[in-house]
Amino acid sequence: MLPTVSPLLSVISPVYLAEKLLPELVARIEASVRPITEDFEIILVDDRSPDHSWQVVEELAQQYPRVRGLRLSRNFGQHSAITAGLDHSRGQWVVVMDCDLQDRPEEIPALYAEAQKGFDLVIARRANRQDSWLKKSLSSLFYRALAYLTDTRQDSTTANFGIYNRRVVDALCQMRESARYFPTMIRWVGFQSATLPVTHAPRPSGKSSYGLSQKLHLAINTILAYSDKPLRLTIKLGLLISATAFIGVFYTLFRWLEGKITVLGYASLIISIWFFSGLIIFLLGVVGLYIGKTFEGVKNRPLYIIDQDLQADLSSSKR
Repeated sequence: MLPTVSPLLSVISPVYLAEKLLPELVARIEASVRPITEDFEIILVDDRSPDHSWQVVEELAQQYPRVRGLRLSRNFGQHSAITAGLDHSRGQWVVVMDCDLQDRPEEIPALYAEAQKGFDLVIARRANRQDSWLKKSLSSLFYRALAYLTDTRQDSTTANFGIYNRRVVDALCQMRESARYFPTMIRWVGFQSATLPVTHAPRPSGKSSYGLSQKLHLAINTILAYSDKPLRLTIKLGLLISATAFIGVFYTLFRWLEGKITVLGYASLIISIWFFSGLIIFLLGVVGLYIGKTFEGVKNRPLYIIDQDLQADLSSSKR
């Protein structure tokens, strides 16, 4: 049964391949949050990590009364894990941060102080990302494409790290679509927002679990979930090709009337068939992706399933 006491601050971190990082993460969060308030909770959501992350979460829950562990029944993905944390958080203010320590817990007081100036959410902006050139380039390309396709402003220097008021969190929790991307959802709900430059730390150990294929899959899902512009672009492309085809027809007819064409070329015919066949298959594929996402949505399956819940004892935080 959930405690009746609602903490001032909840800190949520999705966990995956982080067994060596979690003890330092929790210790640094505790040290950073205590100057703000003694009334807080730390929610670690294990996205069914294949290493020993859950065993470490259990040990930390025994060591730190404010730590709450949630273990999902399978790997649902980082943004579904964040949703699980949001659904189970009770803080007036909620911090979301990654578990790899590139989001520095020491920035939480600065985010909280900025939020007290009248903002409903403050998003951390990584002034100098400690990532490889390739990762930063792909991230910049993704956000530019996402901004164009969704007609919204996007920023490659921001991600999940930030602090959010309870009413922002409640609005997010009402969004139950299966394709989830936390930064875009945050921008969609609106409210009074600000960004704050923070230091982005290098990853202490290990490597990111997001490979190129996972990033590509996330990009496609995000674009399909938050924009119908690809469908509108296919209409424009179809009109452009139709206009070009009409020009070609009139040009060919004109040359035939002049007697300059006696036998139609085999090569041009085959090339045309290949081109338009490929284009039709491509357009059908775009439409099919949207139909597939609609099919996933109407199933109305849960966004995640909790396997184990280590409840934090908030009563000990009142002194």
